[in-house]
Formats: sequence, C-alpha cells, structure tokens
Amino acid sequence: LPQAFPALCPFAPGPMHCHQVQRALRALTIPLERLHIMKGHMMQAMRRGLGRHTHSQATLKMLPTYICATPDGTEKGDFLVVELRQSHVRTLLVTLFGDGNLSPQMIHKTFDMPEDIMQGKGEALFDFIAQCVSQFLAESNSSLEHLPLGFVFPFSCRQTQLNKAELISWSKGFSCSDVEGKDVVQLLQSAINKQELSHVEVVALMNDTVGTMMTCSTEGRPCEVALVADKGSNCCFMAEAHLVETAEETSGRMCINTEWGRFGDDGILNDILTPYDECVDEESSSPGEKRFEKMVGSLYLGEITRHVLIALAAEKALFTGSSVAVLKEKDVLKTHQVLEIINVEEGVAVTKRALEALGLQPSEQDCSRVQQICRAVVSRAATLYATGLAAVLSYMCQTRDMDQLLVNVGVDGELYQGHTRFEEILQSVTKLLAPECVATLLPSTDGSGRGAAMVTAVAVRLEAQRREVAELLAPLRLTRDDLVQVQALMRQEMELGLGQETHANASVRMLPTYVCHTPDGTELGEFLALDLGGTNFRVLVVQVTEEGIRMASEIYAIPTAIMQGTGEALFDHIIDCIVDFQEKQDLMTHTLPLGFTFSFPCQQVGLDKALLLTWTKGFSASGCVGQDVVQLLREAAERKHHAGLKVVALVNDTVGTMMSCGYEDPKCEIGLIVGTGTNACYMEEMRNVGTVEGDEGRMCINMEWGAFGDNGCLDHIFTSFDRVVDDQTINPGKQRFEKLISGMYLGEIVRHILLAMSDKELLFHGNPSPKLYTKDIFKTKFLSTIELNGLALRQIRQILQDLELNASFEDSVLMREVCHTVSMRAAQLCAAGLAAVVEKMRENRGLDQLSVTVGVDGTLYKLHPNFSHCLEKTLRDLAPKCTVSFMPSEDGSGKGAALVAAVACRVTGP
Repeated sequence: LPQAFPALCPFAPGPMHCHQVQRALRALTIPLERLHIMKGHMMQAMRRGLGRHTHSQATLKMLPTYICATPDGTEKGDFLVVELRQSHVRTLLVTLFGDGNLSPQMIHKTFDMPEDIMQGKGEALFDFIAQCVSQFLAESNSSLEHLPLGFVFPFSCRQTQLNKAELISWSKGFSCSDVEGKDVVQLLQSAINKQELSHVEVVALMNDTVGTMMTCSTEGRPCEVALVADKGSNCCFMAEAHLVETAEETSGRMCINTEWGRFGDDGILNDILTPYDECVDEESSSPGEKRFEKMVGSLYLGEITRHVLIALAAEKALFTGSSVAVLKEKDVLKTHQVLEIINVEEGVAVTKRALEALGLQPSEQDCSRVQQICRAVVSRAATLYATGLAAVLSYMCQTRDMDQLLVNVGVDGELYQGHTRFEEILQSVTKLLAPECVATLLPSTDGSGRGAAMVTAVAVRLEAQRREVAELLAPLRLTRDDLVQVQALMRQEMELGLGQETHANASVRMLPTYVCHTPDGTELGEFLALDLGGTNFRVLVVQVTEEGIRMASEIYAIPTAIMQGTGEALFDHIIDCIVDFQEKQDLMTHTLPLGFTFSFPCQQVGLDKALLLTWTKGFSASGCVGQDVVQLLREAAERKHHAGLKVVALVNDTVGTMMSCGYEDPKCEIGLIVGTGTNACYMEEMRNVGTVEGDEGRMCINMEWGAFGDNGCLDHIFTSFDRVVDDQTINPGKQRFEKLISGMYLGEIVRHILLAMSDKELLFHGNPSPKLYTKDIFKTKFLSTIELNGLALRQIRQILQDLELNASFEDSVLMREVCHTVSMRAAQLCAAGLAAVVEKMRENRGLDQLSVTVGVDGTLYKLHPNFSHCLEKTLRDLAPKCTVSFMPSEDGSGKGAALVAAVACRVTGP
C-alpha cells in the first residue's frame, strides 16, 4: 500500500535501509488492488460456506450459532457463565437490571484445572466443571429457583441448536476420551444434575467471538459484528437467516461464526505468502492449515518476525559480526515483545533492551531496522484483518439490499488492545475497501464472560417472548382435526343449500347458475362481454376461432353520482358505453350474443334472468333491488334505441373464471376466487339440485361460500381478533368465512394482532405508532411483501416507514411470523372448503379417484408468495382421493362471460 495509502507503508526508503531490508519490507506490504481481490475471494468463500451443497468444500465454514438476536437492553435477571479455558475454569454470576445493560453486576472465580483432567476421561472433565459450579454457587450464597447457564466452549463444534452442539475435535492440549461426536451441553447438564443443582439449566453454548459481539450491544446500539484479534483469529456477524442453508431457521437473522482462520487453505493466498510465512507454517503443528490465521494471529506474529530476522542476518543485513544462534529457537521472540518494540516512541532503546535480553548484540541501525520489521509484520496483520472485515461488511450490505450499512463492530484481543495503531489501520483500510459501509469499532469488555451472560440473557428473553407469542397466536393455528371439521361443516352446509326444503336457511346458498355445460373447444364466433363489478365497467369483444381467442376491450368509469342515482341512469350509462365501444370497433351493424358478468348478489332464475338481491361495493342505484338486471339492461337499450343487443347469459366472476379456464382444459369444472373477496362454483349433478326442476345432466352451482358460518357453525374457530374485525365492518355477522380468508380483511386481522402484541410489550417496546390504530392502514398487500422479500429489503423498511413504526429487526421478524400465521390460516380454510367440494364431486360420480382442474383467480392466490402452495398442500392432505390441478385464470370476468355466451349458443344452436 505505499503509493495507494502512504499511512500504511511500514517504511520510508532512506539511507538506513539496505536493499535486503527494503525487499523484506516490500514482501510484507500488500498492494491495495490485491486487497480488493482478496476481499472478493473471501466473499465468495463466505457464500460457499453458507451453501447447503458447497459447505463441505468451503474454507470458511460459516458455522450457524443459533443466536438470532442481539441484546435490546431489557434483559434482566441472574445468569451463570462457565468458561472452559486452557488451564482453568472460570465461573461468573452476572446480574442484569434491564437498564440497557449499562451496569451489570458480576462476581467471578477461577479454578485451576489439574493437568491429568485435560487428557483424561470426558466424564471426569465435566464432573470437575460441575464441581466448580457447585462450589462457586455455595460461596456466592445463591438461592435462586432457576439459574440459566451459558457455556463458553472454545473448541470446534457442530451446533444444531443454541443448546445442542457435538464436539468435532479437541485442540489446545485437550484430548479427553468419549467426548468427540457427543453433545457437550448434555454432558455438562448431566454432570450438573449429579451435583444436585436441578435449578441450573444450560441454555446456550458459544465461543468467545460471539460473546465479544454480544457484550458490545446495549440499548439503542446493537452490535452485529465481532472481530477477535488474538492468538487465534475469528469474526462473527448477524447474517440473513434465509441465506444460511446449513440451518433450518429461515426467518430473521442468525449469528454466523465465520471460522475465517482457514481462509487460504485452498491456495487462494499463495501469491501473498512470504518465505517467512512458509517457514512458520512448516514449523507449526498443522502445516498447510489455517493459513490466514498464521498471517494475523498473535500466536504467530513473533514467529514471522523471527524468521525475517534470521533471513536478514543470513544476508548480513542485520547483526553483522554477532551470533544469531538464539533466533533458531522456536518461540524465542514473543508477540508481546514485538508490540512493545513498535508501541514506544523512543523504540530504539526498547528494541535494544529486548534484543539484548535474547542474547543478541544489536547496533543502533539493527534496532531501527528491527523496529521497522516489527511494524511491517503487525501492520500487515491489521491490513489483512481489515480486508476480512470489509468482506463481511460488504456482504452484509449487499444481502440487506442497502445503499449504505451503518454497523457497530465489537473488537477484542491482544493485538487490538496492545497496538496503538491497530485500530487506525483497521478503520482506514476497511473504509478504503468497503466505502459503502460505516463501521464503528467498539472495544469489548470480557466477551467470554459478560458476553456469554448476554447470550444467555437474550436466549431466556426470546424463549419467554416465544411462549407469549405462541399463546397469543395459538387460536389462529389450526390443527388437522380443525380443518377436517371445517370440511365436514362445509359439506353439511352444501347439502342444506341444495335442498329444496332447507335452502332458505342454509349459510351456503348454493345458487343455480343455469350454466349446464363447460366449453368443449368447438365454440366459434364473435361475442360481446360486459363486466360490472366496481367503479369501473368493461366492454369487450371476444373472437373465438380455431386458432384461439382474440379480445379487444375498453374500460369506462362509472361516476359516483350514477352509482348512487337512479337505476335508469345507471343502465342508460352502461348502454352509452356499449354503443361507444361498438362504434369504435365498427360493430354497430352486428347483433352479437352478449355475456354479462354482474358481480353483485343475485337470485338467478334462468341463464339470462337474475334478480338483484342487494347492492354492494358502494352502489345504491334506486329501483333495482328485486328486479331482473338483464331486463333492466334490455329496457335501457330500448330507451336508447339500440336494437342490436342480445343478452344470452348473466354470470358472476367465479363462474366466468371456471369457463375461462374450461376453454383451455376440459377437466376444469370448479371456479375459485381468492382476492378481495372469495367464492367458489362447481359442476353439480342436476339430481342433487333440489331448487331447480330436472334430474338430467349437470349445472354449475355458485356456492356463495363467503357466507359460510353466518349461522354460527364456525364460531369455534373465530378468534378475538376476527370478532373485532367483524364488528367494525359494514355487515357484522355476515360473510364470516370470507372475513377469515379474503384480501379485504387479512391486513386488518394482522393490525389487531400487532396492537395486542404491542399491549403485551412484545412489539415496538409497547409503543406502536398512532397510525397503527387507523382502520385499514395495514394493507393485505403488505403481507405478500413481508413474506416474499425477507426482512432486510428496502420494501419492508418502506412499509415500516409509511406506518411510522420504530421497529427493531426482531420486531420485523415477529411481524413476519404474524403475517405468515394469518395468511396460512386463510389458505388452509380455503383448502378445507375446496376439499368438501371435490370430495362431493367424487362421491356424486361414484369414482375411486377424481381428477379435476380448478380455475382460480384473485390477487391473494396469484400474488401472495405462499398462499397457493399452502392451499394445494393442505388440499392434498384433506382430499387424498382427488387429484386436483390449479389453472390461473386469465380474465375470467371478461373472457369467461363471452365463453358462457358461446357455450349457450353452441348448446341451443343457431
């Protein structure tokens, strides 16, 4: 970096530097462009480490820790920590007061470990640890009923839960038998139980890197990255859980222990390894392994420096005329001596004393050169740490879809604490390599002790929260038995709706549509279609040819004054729109069959005759309720002298959806709408339709299943949230099934759950924004966005911003869980209703196995990321004897209406 970043250059060429020294210093200086390449390689290695199929070959193991949150400052209580160190066991009792973790109270004791325990039986090791815990608690006069324990276990483990980890291999002089491959948490818990400490529960296992991150998190200042620059080297960070393919957790974030010391074991760092690094590696106990750690760990920096001095002495650039045999001894030069040499301004004198203490006879020039070499070795280590940190930060920024990442980084270790310029180099190089990230370095205080207590405290807080959340959401989580019961009730209500005597009192109306055939592919001709279902009105011309269907359409607005005026004015306006469309399409001389999609409740008494039962969706035109809407349209045509109108069929959008898909797939005999509202229709045997004369053939039945449950049969699955939503609608007690399923209501259900959680201080620290109290402010489309995009993306942040919610990341995770619970219940209930339909069709036809297609439309089905999958999966479970395919409809209300007209013309003939 000498030219790109002069501040990091460990030497300034001058007369005191012979060319051999300059060459050594240059070998230890890595150009900026090479650091950028290394950062990219490390990011690739991180992704491989997280991938399910690439993890086993990755140099960065990216181990899941199952720590899914950082402290929020509300943690309180007493927490026990046991830390297994190289030659002793440390026990701590930490008390947190819920004050932002600013003033924890701690007492601790260290127990020396007999050497024979480190190489003895595993049972003896854990018994010794448990005895230390027992003695410590006895001396601290602890009389707590329940004491959660965090276990700091600094060995390589395969962790599958926060409190479950199998030892992969011992290191650091330990080799206890019967432990590798076993759950060390269970081994410790068993040993503690033998000490009759039943109130002590091991709830978390971690390493010191994770502890460093946790101890630096306080209220309003979460720390999401930790860097340990010590004898070993490591980094951990909060990753997006859905990217951690090696763990089952997919929601929120999870702390990942990178184990980056092994970066470079695949040869990716070979071009920056110096001959001095190669010598250190060859003399180590694990040649070829942990190449990155051997360039940066304080265990190795003294050794790197020693080999540089040996090489320069051999070239007679140092210690000319004096013996350097002492330098041949491994570990004779310690890293703390290297740090002392470079930390003192008058370092020449300190260097001289240090070298003389080794038995060397340095000149003043030797001392200056040794000081420069020490600075180069440590500066390179700091630069490499910064490169690794930059890779982690850029990865976090990218995976969170941020333009800029603001993050706190906890730092600990001998290098960070012992070298005054380490932090300066770390920050400067990180900023150069990751300019999109602003990292604030926070010194850690006792990461392995206090930090472990924080991990334990957060685990206890989250477990308590999970219990409360589970209790609150339990009524919305339906069991299979619940769904089977809903299916049976739907079947029962269907039978009542079809019966001549029972129809009037059934909650599922089962309305005859007089559509008795689905398309068979032989339909040909040109047809008009009208689509009236809201504030906009569509007119279409549909050409059905052997090559397929062609359509042209136009949308016309219906002014509020006409929606709420007289019936004559409304239907006159509709005829004016039809005339305008026919003129534009040059169809005024044609008399085309017309299908009319009329999406309001009607009692249909013929294919082209339907009595309006009531207006909805803001319409209130007078003189229409109880009248035949087809006749009202015909009368308007007469008033307007429009003779070329031939209405052959009136349908609703659900039937149109079935017919639209039926043209593509002859097996389509069911229509389903799951959007703002919900409904279904299907082809029923005429012999079962008691409300219409005749027993031959089939007829499409418009179920109007949104009203299922209006008679109270679903009250047992209605939650307090559903009742509040229902009470605030314009039709309390009506359309009860629809209010559990459709897009018009799901956002409201979620909003009321969020308010209830906030009341219990499970969300937003108990302070939701005033906006959240506004009816309909939480749109159902938010559910799709939150469940589709994960929690880090800008769309989610925009929702929270729009709602003026000051939500933590953990709040966002919980919001996602609520959204998922509500939308999955909707999909399961929809499946239960559909299961009743397909099972009835199968039994009607006397089939062992039914194969049928459902034409489906609606934004909830089409746009929600999980709804369709959950619906189909639940249906397979509830109706195993039915093979059901789903076909998304394209314009059921337009094309479908035209196809109803086309089928009617085919069946009746010219």
